[in-house]
Amino acid sequence: MAMSSAFKADLMLVAVTLLAAASWIFSKEAVLLMPPLLFMALRFLLAAALLAVFARDQLRSLKRAQWRAGLRTGLVFGFGMSCWITGLQVGNHIGEGAFLTNLGVVLVPFMAHLLFRETAPATTWLALPVACSGLGLLFLSHGFRFEAGQLFYVTSAVIFSLYYILVTRAANDREVMNRDGLRRQRERVPALALTTLVMLTVGLLSVLLSALLEPWRPTFSHFSVAMAGWIVASAVIGSAARFLLQTYAQSLSAHSHGVVIMVVEPVWTALLAAFWFGETMTPTQLAGCSLILAALLISRAAALARLVRAAWRPAGAV
Repeated sequence: MAMSSAFKADLMLVAVTLLAAASWIFSKEAVLLMPPLLFMALRFLLAAALLAVFARDQLRSLKRAQWRAGLRTGLVFGFGMSCWITGLQVGNHIGEGAFLTNLGVVLVPFMAHLLFRETAPATTWLALPVACSGLGLLFLSHGFRFEAGQLFYVTSAVIFSLYYILVTRAANDREVMNRDGLRRQRERVPALALTTLVMLTVGLLSVLLSALLEPWRPTFSHFSVAMAGWIVASAVIGSAARFLLQTYAQSLSAHSHGVVIMVVEPVWTALLAAFWFGETMTPTQLAGCSLILAALLISRAAALARLVRAAWRPAGAV
């Protein structure tokens, strides 16, 4: 029996969450060997070059406004990634960091309401207190104080929430008001071209920040095969392959359950960190991460309800 497009998309998105989780491991190994921002620069410039091969036709056809939208989105993502990679370097627990970073998903409707006056669904106001309770428990597990890594992860989550909004706005057609007060249609940026522009901008921003803040000479003087391996793995598997697969999966079917599937990324990350680095969680950490996962699921309640209804629909029902 032929596999349905929706089921194939779902399987691919599960693979995407695994690649995203593996990227945490690759990145942690890399920052143990080299400055984090320099690693980010090399990773994202290489990923952008690989994606540009597939996106070259889309990139050639972009208009000036589409370039601006892509570069602006990439700039926000670049600052978020700079905070994230610094948190990964100074933090003590990857699994906890994955859940903290994914708070950005819960914050998206709130930030859209705050910055763009968009109406937030009722589930947002249910998810936020649950997420804050989980955050409080994670702080409590360290003596009810911010650790440096936690602070960077939470900051990156806030920035990522803005990035998710900008990606959605850039990737969809929408009406905007020009200087004369007239409405006009702003064309969307094709997904592959947008991803390539974002990767390129992150790489360029990381080069600049690294040149200002980090020493390069010791790294390149002692450059090793291990360094090169983690950079290539992060760029090819954790960035280029991951986003290519995600873009293709999302193009297969509008009926995929991707919105729910992507929630499991921090779970995979915590499991991989336990396997690779021998990480464990205290009961307080486990409770805090569980509450954040619950908040993620609450924020996806509508999609989760559709998934449950589809699972219980009688065979042959329309």
